[in-house]
Amino acid sequence: MAISAVKGFRDGLGSAARLYSEIETSAIRVLERYGFSQIRLPILERTELFARAIGETTDIVEKEMYTFPDRDGTLLTLRPEGTASAVRAFVEHHLDQTDSVTKLYYSGPIFRHERPQKGRYRQFEQIGAELFGRDDPLADAEVLTCVRDVLDELGLATARIMINSLGDASCRPKYRERLRAWGEEHRAELCPNCVRRIEKNPLRLLDCKEEGCRKLSETAPLLRDSLCEPCASHFAQVRSLLDAMGVVYEVDPRLVRGLDYYERTSFEVTAEGLGSQAAVAGGGRYDGLVARLGGPKIAAIGFAFGLDRLALAVQAARATAEQDAALALVPAVFIASLGADTRADALALARKLRRLGVRVELDGGRSLKSLMRRADRLGAPRVLILGEDEVAVRRGTLRHMTEQRDEKQAVDFDLEGPALLEAVGVAR
Repeated sequence: MAISAVKGFRDGLGSAARLYSEIETSAIRVLERYGFSQIRLPILERTELFARAIGETTDIVEKEMYTFPDRDGTLLTLRPEGTASAVRAFVEHHLDQTDSVTKLYYSGPIFRHERPQKGRYRQFEQIGAELFGRDDPLADAEVLTCVRDVLDELGLATARIMINSLGDASCRPKYRERLRAWGEEHRAELCPNCVRRIEKNPLRLLDCKEEGCRKLSETAPLLRDSLCEPCASHFAQVRSLLDAMGVVYEVDPRLVRGLDYYERTSFEVTAEGLGSQAAVAGGGRYDGLVARLGGPKIAAIGFAFGLDRLALAVQAARATAEQDAALALVPAVFIASLGADTRADALALARKLRRLGVRVELDGGRSLKSLMRRADRLGAPRVLILGEDEVAVRRGTLRHMTEQRDEKQAVDFDLEGPALLEAVGVAR
Protein backbone atom coordinates (compact mmCIF):
# COMPACT_ATOMS: atom_id res chain seq x y z
CA MET A 1 0.00 0.00 0.00
CA ALA A 2 1.34 3.43 -0.99
CA ILE A 3 2.12 5.95 1.76
CA SER A 4 0.34 9.29 1.37
CA ALA A 5 1.23 12.69 2.76
CA VAL A 6 0.16 13.57 6.31
CA LYS A 7 -3.21 15.35 6.56
CA GLY A 8 -2.74 19.09 6.15
CA PHE A 9 0.68 18.68 4.53
CA ARG A 10 1.11 18.72 0.78
CA ASP A 11 3.61 18.63 -2.05
CA GLY A 12 4.33 21.62 -4.25
CA LEU A 13 4.69 20.52 -7.84
CA GLY A 14 5.26 22.08 -11.24
CA SER A 15 3.49 25.39 -11.81
CA ALA A 16 2.54 25.68 -8.12
CA ALA A 17 6.18 25.42 -7.05
CA ARG A 18 7.21 27.93 -9.71
CA LEU A 19 4.55 30.39 -8.55
CA TYR A 20 5.79 30.17 -4.94
CA SER A 21 9.35 30.87 -6.10
CA GLU A 22 8.17 33.78 -8.23
CA ILE A 23 6.23 35.33 -5.34
CA GLU A 24 9.11 34.86 -2.94
CA THR A 25 11.58 36.41 -5.40
CA SER A 26 9.30 39.41 -5.99
CA ALA A 27 8.76 39.98 -2.26
CA ILE A 28 12.47 39.71 -1.48
CA ARG A 29 13.25 42.18 -4.25
CA VAL A 30 11.05 44.78 -2.51
CA LEU A 31 12.33 43.93 0.99
CA GLU A 32 15.94 44.40 -0.04
CA ARG A 33 15.11 47.78 -1.56
CA TYR A 34 13.93 48.73 1.94
CA GLY A 35 17.22 47.59 3.47
CA PHE A 36 16.14 44.24 4.97
CA SER A 37 18.79 41.52 4.95
CA GLN A 38 18.19 37.79 5.03
CA ILE A 39 18.34 35.55 8.07
CA ARG A 40 17.78 31.79 7.84
CA LEU A 41 16.01 30.54 10.96
CA PRO A 42 15.68 26.98 12.31
CA ILE A 43 12.26 25.38 12.12
CA LEU A 44 12.67 23.79 15.58
CA GLU A 45 12.80 25.86 18.77
CA ARG A 46 12.37 25.32 22.49
CA THR A 47 8.68 25.33 23.37
CA GLU A 48 9.15 27.96 26.06
CA LEU A 49 10.16 30.48 23.39
CA PHE A 50 6.69 30.48 21.84
CA ALA A 51 4.86 30.16 25.16
CA ARG A 52 6.60 33.30 26.45
CA ALA A 53 6.47 35.23 23.19
CA ILE A 54 3.04 34.43 21.79
CA GLY A 55 1.12 34.02 25.04
CA GLU A 56 -0.01 30.88 26.82
CA THR A 57 -3.71 31.67 26.36
CA THR A 58 -3.58 32.14 22.59
CA ASP A 59 -5.10 29.52 20.28
CA ILE A 60 -1.66 28.86 18.80
CA VAL A 61 -0.06 27.85 22.10
CA GLU A 62 -3.14 26.19 23.57
CA LYS A 63 -4.22 24.09 20.59
CA GLU A 64 -2.13 24.43 17.44
CA MET A 65 1.56 23.84 18.17
CA TYR A 66 3.40 20.68 17.17
CA THR A 67 5.27 19.98 20.42
CA PHE A 68 7.23 16.91 21.47
CA PRO A 69 9.99 15.98 23.96
CA ASP A 70 13.57 15.62 22.75
CA ARG A 71 15.57 12.61 23.92
CA ASP A 72 16.83 14.57 26.92
CA GLY A 73 13.26 15.57 27.83
CA THR A 74 13.48 19.14 26.49
CA LEU A 75 10.19 20.22 24.97
CA LEU A 76 10.64 21.27 21.35
CA THR A 77 8.16 22.85 18.94
CA LEU A 78 8.01 23.19 15.18
CA ARG A 79 7.82 26.94 14.76
CA PRO A 80 4.21 28.17 14.55
CA GLU A 81 5.29 31.69 13.52
CA GLY A 82 8.50 33.51 12.63
CA THR A 83 8.74 36.63 14.80
CA ALA A 84 9.62 34.83 18.05
CA SER A 85 12.46 32.98 16.30
CA ALA A 86 13.74 36.22 14.74
CA VAL A 87 13.72 37.95 18.14
CA ARG A 88 15.47 34.98 19.74
CA ALA A 89 18.19 35.21 17.07
CA PHE A 90 18.44 38.99 17.50
CA VAL A 91 18.97 38.59 21.26
CA GLU A 92 21.24 35.54 21.06
CA HIS A 93 23.61 37.14 18.55
CA HIS A 94 23.56 40.61 20.18
CA LEU A 95 22.60 42.25 16.90
CA ASP A 96 21.76 45.47 18.72
CA GLN A 97 25.49 45.95 19.29
CA THR A 98 26.21 45.91 15.56
CA ASP A 99 23.86 48.74 14.61
CA SER A 100 21.19 50.74 16.38
CA VAL A 101 18.70 49.60 13.71
CA THR A 102 18.47 46.02 12.41
CA LYS A 103 16.27 44.88 9.51
CA LEU A 104 15.84 41.16 8.88
CA TYR A 105 13.70 39.06 6.55
CA TYR A 106 13.16 35.31 6.49
CA SER A 107 11.12 32.71 4.66
CA GLY A 108 10.23 29.07 5.10
CA PRO A 109 7.69 26.63 6.51
CA ILE A 110 5.43 27.28 9.50
CA PHE A 111 3.51 24.57 11.36
CA ARG A 112 0.11 24.78 13.05
CA HIS A 113 -2.34 21.98 13.81
CA GLU A 114 -5.42 23.67 12.32
CA ARG A 115 -8.39 22.28 10.42
CA PRO A 116 -7.17 22.08 6.81
CA GLN A 117 -9.15 23.98 4.20
CA LYS A 118 -8.53 26.07 1.11
CA GLY A 119 -5.62 28.39 1.80
CA ARG A 120 -4.96 26.96 5.27
CA TYR A 121 -2.70 23.98 5.83
CA ARG A 122 -0.82 22.48 8.75
CA GLN A 123 2.46 23.23 7.05
CA PHE A 124 2.42 26.53 5.19
CA GLU A 125 4.97 28.99 3.87
CA GLN A 126 5.66 32.47 5.17
CA ILE A 127 7.93 35.32 4.25
CA GLY A 128 8.34 37.84 7.04
CA ALA A 129 10.34 40.92 7.98
CA GLU A 130 11.30 42.50 11.29
CA LEU A 131 12.65 45.98 12.04
CA PHE A 132 14.43 46.41 15.39
CA GLY A 133 15.50 49.66 17.05
CA ARG A 134 12.90 52.25 16.04
CA ASP A 135 9.77 53.30 17.91
CA ASP A 136 8.82 56.33 15.81
CA PRO A 137 5.64 56.56 13.70
CA LEU A 138 7.77 56.90 10.57
CA ALA A 139 8.99 53.32 11.05
CA ASP A 140 5.40 52.06 11.20
CA ALA A 141 4.46 54.01 8.07
CA GLU A 142 7.55 52.80 6.24
CA VAL A 143 6.79 49.17 7.07
CA LEU A 144 3.20 49.54 5.90
CA THR A 145 4.43 51.20 2.71
CA CYS A 146 6.75 48.24 2.18
CA VAL A 147 3.77 45.88 2.57
CA ARG A 148 1.84 47.93 0.00
CA ASP A 149 4.78 47.81 -2.41
CA VAL A 150 5.02 44.01 -2.12
CA LEU A 151 1.33 43.73 -2.91
CA ASP A 152 1.67 46.03 -5.91
CA GLU A 153 4.73 44.12 -7.14
CA LEU A 154 2.59 40.97 -7.14
CA GLY A 155 -0.28 42.63 -9.00
CA LEU A 156 -2.58 42.73 -5.95
CA ALA A 157 -3.59 46.37 -6.26
CA THR A 158 -7.05 45.66 -4.81
CA ALA A 159 -5.74 44.05 -1.60
CA ARG A 160 -6.95 45.92 1.49
CA ILE A 161 -4.82 47.02 4.44
CA MET A 162 -6.67 47.31 7.76
CA ILE A 163 -4.95 49.01 10.69
CA ASN A 164 -5.67 49.62 14.37
CA SER A 165 -3.90 50.67 17.54
CA LEU A 166 -3.78 48.19 20.41
CA GLY A 167 -2.46 50.68 22.93
CA ASP A 168 0.43 49.86 25.26
CA ALA A 169 1.18 48.92 28.86
CA SER A 170 -0.07 52.33 30.01
CA CYS A 171 -3.57 52.23 28.57
CA ARG A 172 -4.34 48.65 27.59
CA PRO A 173 -4.88 47.33 31.15
CA LYS A 174 -7.82 49.73 31.58
CA TYR A 175 -9.28 48.54 28.31
CA ARG A 176 -8.80 44.91 29.33
CA GLU A 177 -10.89 45.61 32.41
CA ARG A 178 -13.63 47.21 30.34
CA LEU A 179 -13.59 44.24 27.99
CA ARG A 180 -13.57 41.77 30.89
CA ALA A 181 -16.63 43.48 32.36
CA TRP A 182 -18.36 43.32 28.97
CA GLY A 183 -17.50 39.62 28.77
CA GLU A 184 -19.03 38.97 32.17
CA GLU A 185 -22.24 40.70 31.09
CA HIS A 186 -22.47 38.40 28.06
CA ARG A 187 -21.03 35.23 29.60
CA ALA A 188 -24.15 33.19 28.76
CA GLU A 189 -23.89 34.13 25.07
CA LEU A 190 -20.19 33.32 24.65
CA CYS A 191 -18.64 30.04 23.49
CA PRO A 192 -16.77 27.94 26.11
CA ASN A 193 -13.37 29.16 24.86
CA CYS A 194 -14.39 32.78 25.25
CA VAL A 195 -15.77 32.13 28.74
CA ARG A 196 -12.26 30.98 29.72
CA ARG A 197 -10.76 34.04 28.04
CA ILE A 198 -12.79 36.46 30.13
CA GLU A 199 -10.31 36.11 32.98
CA LYS A 200 -7.19 34.81 31.23
CA ASN A 201 -7.03 37.19 28.26
CA PRO A 202 -10.06 39.38 27.51
CA LEU A 203 -8.52 40.71 24.27
CA ARG A 204 -8.98 37.27 22.75
CA LEU A 205 -12.73 37.84 23.01
CA LEU A 206 -12.40 40.00 19.89
CA ASP A 207 -10.43 37.32 18.04
CA CYS A 208 -12.89 34.41 18.29
CA LYS A 209 -13.79 32.64 15.03
CA GLU A 210 -17.20 31.43 16.24
CA GLU A 211 -19.94 33.23 14.32
CA GLY A 212 -22.02 33.97 17.41
CA CYS A 213 -19.08 35.47 19.27
CA ARG A 214 -18.02 37.48 16.23
CA LYS A 215 -21.44 39.09 15.95
CA LEU A 216 -21.60 39.69 19.69
CA SER A 217 -18.17 41.37 19.64
CA GLU A 218 -19.70 44.20 17.59
CA THR A 219 -21.22 45.44 20.85
CA ALA A 220 -17.90 45.32 22.75
CA PRO A 221 -16.20 48.55 23.85
CA LEU A 222 -13.59 49.94 21.42
CA LEU A 223 -9.95 50.20 22.38
CA ARG A 224 -9.58 53.56 20.64
CA ASP A 225 -11.78 55.06 23.35
CA SER A 226 -9.24 53.96 25.97
CA LEU A 227 -5.98 54.97 24.26
CA CYS A 228 -3.64 57.16 26.25
CA GLU A 229 -2.48 60.41 24.66
CA PRO A 230 0.94 59.06 23.49
CA CYS A 231 -0.68 56.03 21.81
CA ALA A 232 -3.40 58.12 20.22
CA SER A 233 -0.82 60.62 18.97
CA HIS A 234 1.41 57.83 17.61
CA PHE A 235 -1.49 56.30 15.68
CA ALA A 236 -2.58 59.68 14.32
CA GLN A 237 0.94 60.36 13.05
CA VAL A 238 1.14 56.93 11.38
CA ARG A 239 -2.14 57.63 9.59
CA SER A 240 -0.99 61.12 8.58
CA LEU A 241 2.22 59.73 7.06
CA LEU A 242 0.34 57.01 5.16
CA ASP A 243 -2.06 59.63 3.83
CA ALA A 244 0.86 61.81 2.74
CA MET A 245 2.40 58.86 0.85
CA GLY A 246 -0.88 57.90 -0.78
CA VAL A 247 -1.01 54.48 0.88
CA VAL A 248 -4.67 53.45 1.03
CA TYR A 249 -5.79 51.78 4.28
CA GLU A 250 -8.87 51.29 6.43
CA VAL A 251 -9.13 51.68 10.19
CA ASP A 252 -10.68 48.61 11.81
CA PRO A 253 -11.28 49.47 15.49
CA ARG A 254 -11.96 45.79 16.33
CA LEU A 255 -8.82 44.39 14.72
CA VAL A 256 -6.89 42.31 17.26
CA ARG A 257 -3.97 40.16 16.15
CA GLY A 258 -3.93 36.58 17.45
CA LEU A 259 -0.60 37.04 19.25
CA ASP A 260 -0.19 38.67 22.65
CA TYR A 261 3.03 40.54 21.93
CA TYR A 262 1.51 43.21 19.68
CA GLU A 263 0.98 46.77 20.90
CA ARG A 264 0.21 50.10 19.31
CA THR A 265 0.07 49.77 15.49
CA SER A 266 -1.28 46.45 14.24
CA PHE A 267 -2.49 45.58 10.77
CA GLU A 268 -3.90 42.88 8.53
CA VAL A 269 -4.08 42.50 4.75
CA THR A 270 -6.93 40.81 2.91
CA ALA A 271 -7.17 39.96 -0.78
CA GLU A 272 -9.96 39.10 -3.19
CA GLY A 273 -10.72 35.62 -4.47
CA LEU A 274 -10.06 33.74 -1.22
CA GLY A 275 -13.51 33.47 0.33
CA SER A 276 -13.60 33.39 4.12
CA GLN A 277 -9.83 32.84 4.40
CA ALA A 278 -9.08 36.27 2.94
CA ALA A 279 -6.10 37.33 5.12
CA VAL A 280 -2.77 37.13 3.28
CA ALA A 281 -0.58 39.10 5.69
CA GLY A 282 -0.48 40.60 9.14
CA GLY A 283 1.83 42.32 11.52
CA GLY A 284 2.38 45.13 13.95
CA ARG A 285 4.52 46.71 16.61
CA TYR A 286 5.87 44.62 19.52
CA ASP A 287 8.08 46.95 21.56
CA GLY A 288 8.15 44.80 24.69
CA LEU A 289 8.95 41.41 23.17
CA VAL A 290 12.74 41.73 22.88
CA ALA A 291 13.06 42.49 26.60
CA ARG A 292 10.58 39.71 27.47
CA LEU A 293 12.84 37.21 25.70
CA GLY A 294 15.93 38.32 27.61
CA GLY A 295 17.22 41.11 25.38
CA PRO A 296 17.56 44.86 25.82
CA LYS A 297 14.58 47.15 26.01
CA ILE A 298 14.26 47.88 22.33
CA ALA A 299 11.36 48.69 20.01
CA ALA A 300 10.42 46.52 17.03
CA ILE A 301 7.81 46.13 14.31
CA GLY A 302 7.29 43.47 11.67
CA PHE A 303 4.96 41.53 9.41
CA ALA A 304 4.59 38.22 7.59
CA PHE A 305 2.95 37.17 4.34
CA GLY A 306 1.38 33.74 4.02
CA LEU A 307 2.63 32.44 0.67
CA ASP A 308 -0.13 29.82 0.31
CA ARG A 309 -2.94 32.37 0.41
CA LEU A 310 -0.82 34.90 -1.44
CA ALA A 311 -0.44 32.39 -4.28
CA LEU A 312 -4.22 31.90 -4.42
CA ALA A 313 -4.72 35.67 -4.52
CA VAL A 314 -2.15 36.08 -7.29
CA GLN A 315 -3.81 33.31 -9.30
CA ALA A 316 -7.22 34.96 -8.86
CA ALA A 317 -5.82 38.35 -9.89
CA ARG A 318 -4.17 36.85 -12.95
CA ALA A 319 -7.35 35.04 -13.95
CA THR A 320 -9.19 38.37 -13.81
CA ALA A 321 -6.44 40.00 -15.86
CA GLU A 322 -6.65 37.19 -18.42
CA GLN A 323 -10.40 37.69 -18.67
CA ASP A 324 -9.82 41.39 -19.23
CA ALA A 325 -7.20 40.56 -21.86
CA ALA A 326 -9.61 38.14 -23.51
CA LEU A 327 -12.19 40.91 -23.69
CA ALA A 328 -9.58 43.09 -25.33
CA LEU A 329 -9.22 40.43 -28.06
CA VAL A 330 -12.86 40.61 -29.11
CA PRO A 331 -12.92 40.87 -32.90
CA ALA A 332 -14.14 44.17 -34.30
CA VAL A 333 -15.57 42.38 -37.31
CA PHE A 334 -16.64 38.76 -37.74
CA ILE A 335 -16.67 37.66 -41.41
CA ALA A 336 -19.03 34.77 -42.11
CA SER A 337 -18.15 32.93 -45.32
CA LEU A 338 -21.08 30.92 -46.68
CA GLY A 339 -20.19 28.41 -49.37
CA ALA A 340 -16.99 27.36 -51.11
CA ASP A 341 -17.25 30.09 -53.76
CA THR A 342 -17.07 32.85 -51.13
CA ARG A 343 -13.86 31.77 -49.39
CA ALA A 344 -11.34 33.62 -51.56
CA ASP A 345 -13.24 36.92 -51.35
CA ALA A 346 -13.77 36.47 -47.60
CA LEU A 347 -10.06 35.84 -47.04
CA ALA A 348 -9.07 38.83 -49.20
CA LEU A 349 -11.48 41.11 -47.36
CA ALA A 350 -10.27 39.89 -43.96
CA ARG A 351 -6.67 40.54 -44.98
CA LYS A 352 -7.43 44.08 -46.17
CA LEU A 353 -9.11 44.91 -42.86
CA ARG A 354 -6.31 43.32 -40.81
CA ARG A 355 -3.70 45.32 -42.69
CA LEU A 356 -5.68 48.42 -41.78
CA GLY A 357 -5.31 47.48 -38.09
CA VAL A 358 -8.72 45.87 -37.57
CA ARG A 359 -9.06 42.69 -35.49
CA VAL A 360 -11.00 40.26 -37.67
CA GLU A 361 -12.30 36.75 -37.04
CA LEU A 362 -12.97 34.71 -40.21
CA ASP A 363 -15.06 31.54 -40.21
CA GLY A 364 -16.99 29.47 -42.73
CA GLY A 365 -18.09 26.03 -43.81
CA ARG A 366 -21.08 26.02 -41.48
CA SER A 367 -24.63 27.28 -41.47
CA LEU A 368 -25.27 30.98 -41.00
CA LYS A 369 -27.04 30.20 -37.72
CA SER A 370 -23.94 28.43 -36.36
CA LEU A 371 -21.66 31.25 -37.47
CA MET A 372 -23.88 33.88 -35.88
CA ARG A 373 -23.87 31.93 -32.61
CA ARG A 374 -20.06 31.86 -32.64
CA ALA A 375 -19.87 35.57 -33.42
CA ASP A 376 -22.18 36.22 -30.47
CA ARG A 377 -20.04 34.07 -28.12
CA LEU A 378 -16.94 36.02 -29.16
CA GLY A 379 -18.74 39.29 -28.47
CA ALA A 380 -18.19 40.58 -32.03
CA PRO A 381 -20.13 43.84 -32.42
CA ARG A 382 -20.69 43.34 -36.16
CA VAL A 383 -20.86 40.43 -38.61
CA LEU A 384 -20.11 40.79 -42.33
CA ILE A 385 -21.88 38.05 -44.25
CA LEU A 386 -20.52 36.88 -47.60
CA GLY A 387 -22.84 34.44 -49.37
CA GLU A 388 -23.09 33.57 -53.03
CA ASP A 389 -25.59 36.40 -53.61
CA GLU A 390 -23.26 38.92 -51.95
CA VAL A 391 -20.26 37.76 -53.96
CA ALA A 392 -22.23 38.03 -57.17
CA VAL A 393 -22.84 41.75 -56.59
CA ARG A 394 -19.58 42.26 -54.58
CA ARG A 395 -21.48 43.73 -51.66
CA GLY A 396 -21.46 42.02 -48.26
CA THR A 397 -24.26 42.21 -45.72
CA LEU A 398 -23.32 43.86 -42.40
CA ARG A 399 -25.32 42.97 -39.29
CA HIS A 400 -24.96 44.88 -36.01
CA MET A 401 -24.87 42.48 -33.05
CA THR A 402 -24.65 44.77 -30.00
CA GLU A 403 -26.97 47.59 -30.98
CA GLN A 404 -30.12 45.46 -30.86
CA ARG A 405 -31.23 46.51 -34.34
CA ASP A 406 -32.36 44.37 -37.26
CA GLU A 407 -31.51 46.50 -40.28
CA LYS A 408 -28.83 45.20 -42.61
CA GLN A 409 -26.23 47.31 -44.32
CA ALA A 410 -24.57 46.61 -47.66
CA VAL A 411 -20.79 46.91 -47.77
CA ASP A 412 -18.89 47.16 -51.03
CA PHE A 413 -15.96 44.89 -50.33
CA ASP A 414 -13.95 46.29 -53.23
CA LEU A 415 -13.49 49.48 -51.18
CA GLU A 416 -10.02 50.34 -49.88
CA GLY A 417 -8.51 52.16 -46.90
CA PRO A 418 -10.59 54.63 -44.87
CA ALA A 419 -13.62 54.13 -47.10
CA LEU A 420 -13.69 50.42 -46.21
CA LEU A 421 -13.27 51.19 -42.50
CA GLU A 422 -16.15 53.63 -42.63
CA ALA A 423 -18.32 51.14 -44.48
CA VAL A 424 -17.88 48.45 -41.79
CA GLY A 425 -18.23 51.03 -39.00
CA VAL A 426 -14.74 50.73 -37.50
CA ALA A 427 -12.87 53.80 -36.31
CA ARG A 428 -9.21 53.91 -37.26
